[in-house]
Amino acid sequence: MNKIATIAGLAVAATAMTASADNLLLVDLSSTNQITISATGGLSAASVSVSNFTGWLLADFYSSTVHAGLADSAVSGDLTVAGTTSDGSPDLFRGGVDAGLNVWSFSNDSGISFTAGAVAFTGSATWDVDAAMYADMLAGNSGGDIYAPADTDDDISGATLIGTWSVVPAPSSLALLGLGGIVAGRRRR
Repeated sequence: MNKIATIAGLAVAATAMTASADNLLLVDLSSTNQITISATGGLSAASVSVSNFTGWLLADFYSSTVHAGLADSAVSGDLTVAGTTSDGSPDLFRGGVDAGLNVWSFSNDSGISFTAGAVAFTGSATWDVDAAMYADMLAGNSGGDIYAPADTDDDISGATLIGTWSVVPAPSSLALLGLGGIVAGRRRR
C-alpha cells in the first residue's frame, strides 16, 4: 500500500509542477491563414540559454501529422526573448511531421537566455500560412508546454520546460462561435 501512495504522491507532484508553469505565449488563429503569437508577460519557470538558430518549441501544437513542414511568411513582428533586441523577423519551423511548432531567428543578440522568475518573452508576431497548414493549426491542441532550446520534438528530452502556451480563443470556441452566428442568423429570418 505504501508504494501505491508514493506513486500517487509523485504523480500529483508532477502534475502540480506542470500546472504551476506560467502561460507565456498566446496563439491567435482567428484570422484565416494567419497565426499571431503574443507574449503574456508571464515568468519563466527555469533558467536556460538558447540560440537564435534553435529557439523554442511549442510542444504538441499540432495534433495531425498529415502535412509535413511549414510554409510561412512573416507579416510583422517583434516577438523575442525578454531582455533581447528583436531583429523584426522571427520565423516559424516545423520539423517534418513533428507535433511541435518552433520559433527561431528572433534576435541578433548573443548570449540569449531565459531567467527563472523573470518575464520570458516580449512582443508579438504574425505570419501568413497556407490553407493546409492553417487547417492543421485549427485542428491542433489548445495548449501545451514550451521547451528551450528546442526546434524539433526529438530535442524535448534535452530541453528545459520554461512555461506554457495556449490558443485564444481555443479552436473549438471559434467553431462554436461560428455555429452560434449561423443559428442566430437563421432565427432572424
